[in-house]
Amino acid sequence: MEKIEKKLKEIPESQQRYLDAIHLISKKPGKKAGWVSNTEIADFLSVKPSSVTNMLHHLKESDLLSWTPRKGIRLTPKGKKVALRLQKIHRLLQEFFSEILKIENEEVVEQLACDIEHHIFNQSEEVYNNLKNLMENSSKLLSCMDSLDKSE
Repeated sequence: MEKIEKKLKEIPESQQRYLDAIHLISKKPGKKAGWVSNTEIADFLSVKPSSVTNMLHHLKESDLLSWTPRKGIRLTPKGKKVALRLQKIHRLLQEFFSEILKIENEEVVEQLACDIEHHIFNQSEEVYNNLKNLMENSSKLLSCMDSLDKSE
């Protein structure tokens, strides 16, 4: 995974959520060149369009997106880097909750991954790598856990 500058790790969770939403919306079929609208973001996050506009000003000031009021919105390379890191962490957490913890309810798995990904994002690279290594070795871990269960 690409290293994230320390300054980017300090992005507040609220801003991370918007970057994540913009990235996910921009990847929907039929989207042109990654451009999204204020309304799409408001609908996706279940917030008022005025709240989106306020956040867009903050994200633009931080050079995380390209935007002109009443025009389309698109992530800058810096904003995309943050969104992609969140997405990778999210997938690892989904796998952890469903494969290791065996949580079968997909909605619960999704909610847990969404809630926790922002906390891992702000941690050191080591925390991400520990989770990644755990998941890469999950078959060994599950086998070990099964052996322990059978020995009881």
